Amino acid sequence: MEQQNTATPALALRGLVKQFGDTTAVAGIDLDVTTGSFHGLVGPNGAGKTTALSMAVGLLRPTAGTATVAGVDVWRDPVAAKRRIGMLPEASHLFDRLTGPELLDYHGLLRGMAQDTVRARVAQLIEVLGLGEAGRKLVVDYSTGMKKKIGLACALLHSPTLLVLDEPFEAVDPVSAGTIRDLLRRYLDGGGTVIFSTHVMEVAEQLCDHLTVIGAGRVLASGTLEEVRGGRRLHEVFVDLVGGPRRGTEELSWLGDSSR
Repeated sequence: MEQQNTATPALALRGLVKQFGDTTAVAGIDLDVTTGSFHGLVGPNGAGKTTALSMAVGLLRPTAGTATVAGVDVWRDPVAAKRRIGMLPEASHLFDRLTGPELLDYHGLLRGMAQDTVRARVAQLIEVLGLGEAGRKLVVDYSTGMKKKIGLACALLHSPTLLVLDEPFEAVDPVSAGTIRDLLRRYLDGGGTVIFSTHVMEVAEQLCDHLTVIGAGRVLASGTLEEVRGGRRLHEVFVDLVGGPRRGTEELSWLGDSSR
């Protein structure tokens, strides 16, 4: 893993905007992800999380603004920037007619890695992620949890300095989620940086040391987890920031009344 200057943000977004016709999906995001941090990007569905992360890693060109990875501009020097990034998109676009090991081999070749290095890392990742029993099974036949794990293995294979994960725990069983958590902690212990999106506050509270809340394509709060929470439960802060519904359920008093 490449060494980073800890004074330089692992990821810096400045004035990031994305418009789709008359719709503004991201409305000017400024964000620094501290090197070595586990940074959560939380927001309701449709808040702009996936769009922002896609622009941050060079998958989607911004309407305005910049994204830099360890000081390298993602759009001016995409090869150097993407060398530092490992990405797990929400809807993994995998070459799913390959087996897990074949998929990892292919990713290694695309990255120009030495065959011996690829072979050794593939064996280690397959073992650590508990995918050895899949054998010659094609990725298309993997469960959701298995697909998340092989996607994470692809993101880690080249030893990036920054992992960008979009909803990595969505629809994942508890055992697979525990394996992913353990691997991410090991990655952080080795000097890596993680930013991941989620709309589940409990996951963010368990894993993150830094947090950014976005809504309607804008940053609503950002800082350390404790700074954002301010001594309250994260769920309460989140609902206040994004403007959750205030109406009670009195109108539904008939629910559960079997006498009617």
